[in-house]
Amino acid sequence: MSSVDVLLVSLGSTGGLRAADEQLAELLRDAGATVEIAKSEPQRQVRTMALTDLLWARASADAARAALSRSSPRAIIYSSVTAALFWPERGAIRFDASAAENRAGHHGIWQRPLERRRFNEASLLIPWSEAAVVEAPPSPAKSIVVPAAVEGGRPQHAPDERDIAAITYASDPEKKGLDRVLSAWAQARRGDERLLIAGLDPARQTGIGEGVELVGTLDPSSYRELLGRSKIFLCAPRREDFGIAQLEALADGCQLVTAPAAGGYVALDMARQLDERLVTDDLAPAIRCALDDPRPDYAARAGELLEPFRRASVEQIVSSDLLAALLN
Repeated sequence: MSSVDVLLVSLGSTGGLRAADEQLAELLRDAGATVEIAKSEPQRQVRTMALTDLLWARASADAARAALSRSSPRAIIYSSVTAALFWPERGAIRFDASAAENRAGHHGIWQRPLERRRFNEASLLIPWSEAAVVEAPPSPAKSIVVPAAVEGGRPQHAPDERDIAAITYASDPEKKGLDRVLSAWAQARRGDERLLIAGLDPARQTGIGEGVELVGTLDPSSYRELLGRSKIFLCAPRREDFGIAQLEALADGCQLVTAPAAGGYVALDMARQLDERLVTDDLAPAIRCALDDPRPDYAARAGELLEPFRRASVEQIVSSDLLAALLN
């Protein structure tokens, strides 16, 4: 049996979660740790959130047990609450949101009670944001906030060089409020302005309206290239657990036009500081404001606000705080 410093049990139910886990593993390795990632097997789509979580929780437990049969880690990180629900061994929990907050009513009927037990037993909590830990069940464990780092993302195009009016990301149309985005765009659009929608299969979406283009699921570099050509990132989430897409958009020079939302939506306060006119439930006027009367220093100020989420800042937290807490 081999030994590693950290076993990272990756739920990986979305592309964003998989990328965040790979990033954390890389940061831990850069800090001098040996890391193994135990990846959950992909699961079939089912109709309810409670059953979806059940399948993924079992898959994560299977992945953890398989990894533990061949290696002896000094520390285990379960990446997401779901990955920790059926854990075979106690460990740290990394999470962007708790089931107590994002699994209301019957959606979390079995997850929430088990989650309270896991938080009480956890060796360490690793929330993505301060808001995430505030909303989570009480725990005696120490908490270290480690946000997902915003990679690269220095604006390459000035606002007057951008040829795409707006872009949004809608891998989960209901949660991301795509219906509200499309309604506002239909009211606000002028001339040949375009709204691009990333993250949706074009073959499964119809009746989206004029001036809207589905670009599908893109590789990260292609998606970020589109962000660099877009004037605004438009979104109306019903809940936002963290909002890495919004942070990436700000990093690539987009103005963020957004409706307020519950959850650990870290870019929301940034958006208000940058231009409070663009944060509202009445999105159509905000779209026109961003396109017709943009603040000239918006991108520069956004860059300053993003410094705590840059890779160098997150790397410092991982190397100076997280690794010591995991291994000591």
